[in-house]
Amino acid sequence: MARLPTSALAAIAMLLLLTACASRPVNPPIAHADQSTGYRFITRPQYAADNENLVILAFSGGGTRAAAFSYGVLEFLRHTEVVGPKGNRSRLLDHVGVITGVSGGSFTALAYGLYGERLFDLYEQSFLKRDVQGEITFRTLNPAYWPSLWSSGWGRSELAADLYDEILFHGATFGDLDRGKGPFIIASATDISTGARLPFTQTTFDVLCSDLNALRLSRAAAASSAVPVVLTPITLNNYGGNCGYVPPDWIKPFVDAGDPPRPAARATRHLKEEAEYGDSINRPYIHVVDGGVSDNLGMRSVLDSLEVLEALHLTGQPTPLDHIRRIIVFVVNSLSTPRTAWDKSESAPGTLEILVKATGVPIDHYSYEATELLKDSQSRWQAMRRLRESSAFAANKDAAVTAALRTPDATIYAIDVSFSRLTDQAELDYLNELATSFSLPAEAVDRLRAAAGKIILESPDFQQLLKDVSARIVTDQVPGNRSPGTNQ
Repeated sequence: MARLPTSALAAIAMLLLLTACASRPVNPPIAHADQSTGYRFITRPQYAADNENLVILAFSGGGTRAAAFSYGVLEFLRHTEVVGPKGNRSRLLDHVGVITGVSGGSFTALAYGLYGERLFDLYEQSFLKRDVQGEITFRTLNPAYWPSLWSSGWGRSELAADLYDEILFHGATFGDLDRGKGPFIIASATDISTGARLPFTQTTFDVLCSDLNALRLSRAAAASSAVPVVLTPITLNNYGGNCGYVPPDWIKPFVDAGDPPRPAARATRHLKEEAEYGDSINRPYIHVVDGGVSDNLGMRSVLDSLEVLEALHLTGQPTPLDHIRRIIVFVVNSLSTPRTAWDKSESAPGTLEILVKATGVPIDHYSYEATELLKDSQSRWQAMRRLRESSAFAANKDAAVTAALRTPDATIYAIDVSFSRLTDQAELDYLNELATSFSLPAEAVDRLRAAAGKIILESPDFQQLLKDVSARIVTDQVPGNRSPGTNQ
């Protein structure tokens, strides 16, 4: 039998290689939606009725800058102990019940949810001080990965997800988080078709009639950080309408009402957007990209929940969080504002520069608004509580007045952890120049970590929290932070 020429053998080898293209992972369906199982807040130990404090960490997007800054918050809370009015000591980290994460912040949130204390031994070298962006670029340019990249169902984000799995998550799924005892983690992406936020929780996946527990954490992180154009969308299969899903009773007044109860109009919009996933006939696939497109602070889930709680109270309905007395939110915002010299030149900036700026500015402004909305809720709840406790209210038996003053009894603490809170101007200037990428110098990572602790310690809202709960800091071992002393 005659030998084939080398060129023919090469062509056959290439053809075989092309036919061996990778196919994207498929999230599996569920036969029946059960609201008492799966990865959702009400199944977590933090939901226990004897826990009066709900501590929430909201980690923003921003690549490794965000991942390192949010990690610094975890380090500060881990190394900071407080002593309560009865002399009991506890670490601040042990009180965290919920962590939301977007884009770069989702890596820290998901990794802490998976590893807990072990994160502090591996995260720095496995992810923060690694040239992750360089490794993604190398794989994209490596011919060995081209057949997969050329396939219709597997793009650059799936390539990135595999890398994240190799270096950080090691095959872990949401089922591993579900079986663990850590905080409830909410990583979010954006539905590119509608612009709606898609949180990776079983509550959302119930509508999709899909099993979140089978989804790899690396794919959620890849979806949450899939910057449009730079990375490709992550595709989810939608089986909505095939598992007998029925919305919880508390949702019905918001979804069914033509004019939703205030102040929950924004939350109602999200619930209606989520309900649209029930139509898998017209939407059999959901394509998601960077969560920062819809919510760069990871605050939308928090704000929606607070708005729903307030609206339920106004209508006199019980809520799932009536036992909570303090809602403490650390808004961890790694927004940087690098300076430009555009206004010093008559020549306008180039097309690419304008595109980057035009994409980022609205997101940055929305991040500011989200923090202010949280503070508005904080002020409104506090004012209503003072009115209820006043002698004038006690003497007033009018039902309409009583209903108008109904707000949750919980006190909100909005602790703003952002670069702008730094008092060291030189350090602020340095952090503001850090790029949004998945590769930063080791020095930058360390300075971001230290800055997070300094900002929390100097926060007036944080100090007010300690005062209100009659607690004081007894230790603070985070490198780079000044000693708080024993009088704080």
